[in-house]
Amino acid sequence: MILAGDIGGTKTNLALYDWKSERVDSLREQTFISADYTALEDILEEFLNPPPEPSDKKDDASQDAPVEQEPLVLDAACFGIAGPVIENTSKTTNLPWVVDGAALSKGFKIPRVRLLNDLEATAYGMLVLKPDETEVLNVGTPPKTKGAMALIAAGTGLGESILFWDGTQYKPMPSEGGHSSFAPTTDLEIELLRYLRIQYTHVSYERVLSGMGLHAIYEFLRDTKKNEPTWLAEKIKVGDPAAIIADAGLKKQAEIAMQALDLFATIYGAEAGNLALKALALDAVYVGGGIAPKLLAKLKDGMFMKAFTDKGRYKKLLAAIPVRVITNPKAALLGAASVAAHMCKGAS
Repeated sequence: MILAGDIGGTKTNLALYDWKSERVDSLREQTFISADYTALEDILEEFLNPPPEPSDKKDDASQDAPVEQEPLVLDAACFGIAGPVIENTSKTTNLPWVVDGAALSKGFKIPRVRLLNDLEATAYGMLVLKPDETEVLNVGTPPKTKGAMALIAAGTGLGESILFWDGTQYKPMPSEGGHSSFAPTTDLEIELLRYLRIQYTHVSYERVLSGMGLHAIYEFLRDTKKNEPTWLAEKIKVGDPAAIIADAGLKKQAEIAMQALDLFATIYGAEAGNLALKALALDAVYVGGGIAPKLLAKLKDGMFMKAFTDKGRYKKLLAAIPVRVITNPKAALLGAASVAAHMCKGAS
């Protein structure tokens, strides 16, 4: 039995698998609100030691007696975590947690525990996805010889990863590329950078390509273009700003929301193209995270790919790269599970 986890700034997904070699469905799965807990250990305790289920027996003596549960024996665990992992320890980026693999191994009696950067886990998950769990943005014409793929994923934050072919299989590499400096490519984006520099000494790509980033783009347009409708302002005050802006933009209910999505998709495509060039990811670029599936119609309208390929002399090269959106929200969980399964077989 193995335990897999996808630890994010917003939510934590945990699952148990009887995964030997090929991908299998989880035996039990649960989602937790990350901010409701002070440490990952508290979530694991709740997940691994649920209260006993009431007995199904009908006789009076045992009607309310709990069912005896066999102790759960775990062979390995792997967790994808939103933050850098150094020596199997991570101080999470968007949570006040420190996660220590060795401490988890000892505390929960799990022989093998491995921590991965969350995008590294998603990259492993990419490798076990089914064809119907992605949507094509660009068919492309990849080379016959395998070389590298790349992954970019906007959600609570922005993550990036590179996968290189080692002669036998693709190997994901962890990265904190989402925190690299935002590089505007148009006059409007230069204005956006100047606007954000008033609030932050360092403006990273995560500041614009994330849930908070979409809201920041909207606020920039609101404060500079002065075209925010009152009804939308009121909705944003009481709800999830990014979700409300995205919904209004996709439904074409407000010009400012449509402009925000245009700018978001353009910057997203440009940075995906940057990553493709840095990794020379000719085999494929995948777009993951929680935002892309929700904005799929926007990403498919051509603005993303236009910005992706808008690299001067390298336009033709980038146009040949297959680009796909990951639509399975459990990709990181599947990736962590696949690594835990390999750990049980002695592979790293």
